[in-house]
Amino acid sequence: MSGSETPIGNSIPLLTPYKLGNFNLSHRIVLAPLTRQRSYNSIPQPHAILYYSQRTTNGGLLIAEASEISDTAKGYQDMPGIYTKEQVEAWKPIVDAVHAKGVFQPNGQAPISCTDKPLTPQILTNGVDVAQYTPPRRLRTDEIPGIVNDFRLAARNAIEAGFDGVEIHGANGYIIDQFLKDQVNDRTDQYGGSLENRCRFALEIVEAVVNEIGADKVGIRLSPFADYMESGDSNPNALGLYLVQSLNKYGILYCHVIEPRMKLQDEIAECSDSLAPMRKAFKGTFIAAGGYTREDGNKAIAENRADLIAYGRLFLANPDLPRRFELKAPLNKYNRETFYISDPVLASRLNLVFVDAVKQTESIQMGTSNFYGGSGASALSKDGATGSEACS
Repeated sequence: MSGSETPIGNSIPLLTPYKLGNFNLSHRIVLAPLTRQRSYNSIPQPHAILYYSQRTTNGGLLIAEASEISDTAKGYQDMPGIYTKEQVEAWKPIVDAVHAKGVFQPNGQAPISCTDKPLTPQILTNGVDVAQYTPPRRLRTDEIPGIVNDFRLAARNAIEAGFDGVEIHGANGYIIDQFLKDQVNDRTDQYGGSLENRCRFALEIVEAVVNEIGADKVGIRLSPFADYMESGDSNPNALGLYLVQSLNKYGILYCHVIEPRMKLQDEIAECSDSLAPMRKAFKGTFIAAGGYTREDGNKAIAENRADLIAYGRLFLANPDLPRRFELKAPLNKYNRETFYISDPVLASRLNLVFVDAVKQTESIQMGTSNFYGGSGASALSKDGATGSEACS
């Protein structure tokens, strides 16, 4: 998202301008898509206006959290949707505000996947509670075109809601990621087995979304090296390289990739793998994410290892993150226990002190990942758990 605040300086690589397609970004610090679970009944809520506008800078890029592309796309409770008229209308004031400033499945059915293999119970981010998951239902081959069409319609709805583009969420264990990875995809049809077959679903979605809204409004998020929700791959380097080479023919705006060191969602691991081959092969804008600080973000830009750097947890706790980076100011510490609290009032009890001495109350983010870029541009991104993400 972008707003009308005073442009920030460009004394460090992260704060230098960047042209992202039709969007003129004033800096290279991107808000990563962050699940918040505060969109009751899948409807984006008014409190999201404050959340996004707090993180808006003149010429900045924000990526909203993943949004559901259909009523069978519910990865978590209280995620926003982008498949009904009511949801589209609820998004509009949120997008306008940014521009002005610059058991979840229906009818109790099983979640859909590329497989019917059950997921092992997972310890939640609080380190104590354990989540139990309903075994998924394997999609029939003849059902897959319908899911692809859901992504297409969600992209259309995002543009109608005022977003500038869409980020397809092909990472973090969502449905596209499940199809991509050989440790979860055990299909024997044209969507399983070989690398080309496992990538077919993702590329069909990209093609459908590009045909609907234009390649200049489409990005994709990938995590080939990650093993979120037991969605790992035996050869992530080959997977990542094949994907970006295949994406080149569609001419999409950007590719947003999670660093190999983030194999698990909440830990930075020692890793010899690198995004360099993907960066070199992809012909569009390259966004890197995953455990970045001010220092290594600057280094990545200076060494041309990425064009933009996406920040998540630091941006949650520091809505004025670009300004803090500019001034080399201390950062607020994030509180993981508040990340997924559904109640916006409870979650906002921590007052965030802005570096310019204005205290504002933390607000909450919602589901679909849309993005707002450059001079007040906004866009949406889709995930496949069955959701979408949009960027701002």
